[in-house]
Amino acid sequence: MKKSHFQTSVYIIFSFFLFSQCTEKKTDVNEDKELEFLFEADGVHLEEPFLNLSPDGKLFFSWIEKSDTTNKLKYAAWQDSTWSEPILIAKGQDWFVNWADYPQLASFDNGSMMAVFLQKSGPGTFAYDVMMTFSENGTEWTKPTVLHDDGSKTEHGFVSLSPFGQEMLITWLDGRNTGGNGHHENHQHSHQGQMSIRAALVDNNGNKLNEWELDNRVCDCCQTGSAITEEGPIVVFRDRSESEIRDIGLVRWIDSSWTETEPLFMDLWEIAACPVNGPRIVAFENQVAVAWYTAAKGNPEVKLVFSQDNGASFSSPVRIDLGKTIGRIALCYLEKDKVMVTWMEEVKIFGRTVSIDGSLGKARELAFTSEKRSSGFPQSVFDGTNLWLAWTDDQSETKKIRIKRINFSEENIK
Repeated sequence: MKKSHFQTSVYIIFSFFLFSQCTEKKTDVNEDKELEFLFEADGVHLEEPFLNLSPDGKLFFSWIEKSDTTNKLKYAAWQDSTWSEPILIAKGQDWFVNWADYPQLASFDNGSMMAVFLQKSGPGTFAYDVMMTFSENGTEWTKPTVLHDDGSKTEHGFVSLSPFGQEMLITWLDGRNTGGNGHHENHQHSHQGQMSIRAALVDNNGNKLNEWELDNRVCDCCQTGSAITEEGPIVVFRDRSESEIRDIGLVRWIDSSWTETEPLFMDLWEIAACPVNGPRIVAFENQVAVAWYTAAKGNPEVKLVFSQDNGASFSSPVRIDLGKTIGRIALCYLEKDKVMVTWMEEVKIFGRTVSIDGSLGKARELAFTSEKRSSGFPQSVFDGTNLWLAWTDDQSETKKIRIKRINFSEENIK
């Protein structure tokens, strides 16, 4: 896309939620001001943003540029108080683009990068593969290859990426056992078998070093989550029992093997269809925080738990939401003992801090969006000073992306 067609508007906010001036691609950015960036392009949709903070603290954001004929995965870096020009990662005409199953970007410890997206594998509506591509310098990307090697024309997606030593831990939902029989708009399935969750370890050259099946019966279309504790990886996902209880399950890497699935908390949410609302997990040294959505007994809630022993045990859940939540959670650590969780209440994105003792900060309205699927899942990261929030703006005929930066000094991390 030509530079002249890509616009970034920057809104500077001097008091919370009050816009004071609007300029075109402003670069003189004061760190103590709240900013909102609007990304738009002529005649194409910009959607499915994803935020990534590299191990050395560099901030990246990726998105899909979607036209009638072609999809392009691009990213930009936050450099010198502005966003870099877009860099193309991959493009294609046969991608599977889904509001809840967005492409992702991650950085290895050595600074090299990888990205994943979904590509159709056959004529069936829900026959698609997870594709991965790698870059040493961030500008030249390898030819995409398929992550999994089962060769089935079934669903594969809902990836999570976590740097693990010199490698990358990848988890995903894998439909190889389902036979590809049916996927309906309400997310009920008529599979021969069940959706599974798998994990693999890859190096920065794209070599798959190991692969495991973590659980052979899980919810079909909820995001997975992973984090690395002091004792190793932990993976969370929405489990699925024979009686259609779909609570959050977890597995841990202990003594060079994965544990059996354990329930994070027994909400006992019985639902025959996938709610398309996966859990979020973050780790800080020996601490772990997990947030998730449930609607057990018809009561929608966002809950959060902490662990102080690398996920071996968890606190009692704390309720986060205000009573009208639709989930769509994001989660990040602000400092040890304190996280920021964001979620949606109808058409609004809220955020609040949660401390390890269970105390809640004030719920803040961070942004206005849409509860339609086309608005996707808001994303957040914390860079040590600022909370970054990204979401798809679907309020006009052509979708746009908005990113908000909110400064957090010591006195307002509450």
